[in-house]
Amino acid sequence: MQRRTFLRTAVLGTGTLAFTGSLWQGAALAAPAQNAPGPYGPLLAADANGIHLPAGFTSQVIARSGQAVPGTSYTWHPAPDGGACFADGDGWIYVSNSEVTPGGGASAIRFDAAGTVVAAFSILSGTRQNCAGGATPWNTWLSCEEVSRGYVYETYPFGGAAVRRPAMGRFKHEAAAADPVRKVIYLTEDETNGRFYRFVPDTWGDLSSGRLQVLRAGSATSGSFTWADVPDPDGWPTATRSQVSGSKAFNGGEGCYYADDTVWFTTKGDNRVWQVNVAAGTYELAYDDSLVTPGTPPLTGVDNVTGSTFGDLYVAEDGGTMEICLITPDDTISPFLRINGQSSSEITGPAFNPAGDRLYFSSQRGTSGSSSGGITYCVTGPFRT
Repeated sequence: MQRRTFLRTAVLGTGTLAFTGSLWQGAALAAPAQNAPGPYGPLLAADANGIHLPAGFTSQVIARSGQAVPGTSYTWHPAPDGGACFADGDGWIYVSNSEVTPGGGASAIRFDAAGTVVAAFSILSGTRQNCAGGATPWNTWLSCEEVSRGYVYETYPFGGAAVRRPAMGRFKHEAAAADPVRKVIYLTEDETNGRFYRFVPDTWGDLSSGRLQVLRAGSATSGSFTWADVPDPDGWPTATRSQVSGSKAFNGGEGCYYADDTVWFTTKGDNRVWQVNVAAGTYELAYDDSLVTPGTPPLTGVDNVTGSTFGDLYVAEDGGTMEICLITPDDTISPFLRINGQSSSEITGPAFNPAGDRLYFSSQRGTSGSSSGGITYCVTGPFRT
């Protein structure tokens, strides 16, 4: 496969790509990634929280489903899933979805400059299977329903009532990623023959109206693509994924992440990370477990994805060996952490704080294997910047 190199840059701050707390700084990524030792060295023995980490990193439990978030009276939601961080003065807010039905919704935790919890609260309730989602440059959180003809809800971590956004299409939504250059939102679909979409708002910053488009391409794992309007975003009686001839099928769309003319998204059905150069109109594989050498592929059950200040991708596993794996700018892949004793769970919601020195994530079902057993963690350490 032809190797392509992309530079990633994004500036953190008001009106910029601040929505994940990540900052791409001149890093390059070609595809697909191969096995190599990780930049932080091998994983050590599990810590008191059952997490294997490289030397210099530590973990802490931030919240547990069904229990009050420490330091607050707010009860943390079940089955924590997709998440993101938002800068909030000297501190930040971490938001997290709840993947249950009925109930669903999303919650938020506010931290001060030292990373201490100062508040926790609901930002969405009464929805269904809120799985992944994505943040916007105007500091809202898009919470996505992973159900047939599900909705996207725009929520307001800094205050305000959540709003349903039907113009963004009704399908089995998974993740969203905002592109402030082209002024669009990319969307994944969790179906075995799901599609990759973008929503083009009539006015950037207002998601109440616009066009839903789907990616059209051949059947190969690399090539060029175009966008085509979906005639009926409501998806009834014909599903959105079946409306456009030539639209490309993807096997179980999951996480989605954008930076500097490139969007990455994952597909769990074939354990792949796709890399799309939206400026050039080309796509290829950043990772494929069937192409990894030497040895056993470290990443299976490919799910949520986020990025670091240095330019590394962090990809969480749904099952697999309960790892978050790291794909470096020079095309290597290795485990960054592993959770012990939670094989009936999945890792969800990875997101960096604005400074890039804390990584938040959840084990959706924890040690119990039940949605009531979710655990939300924070890992602190010398992340490279």
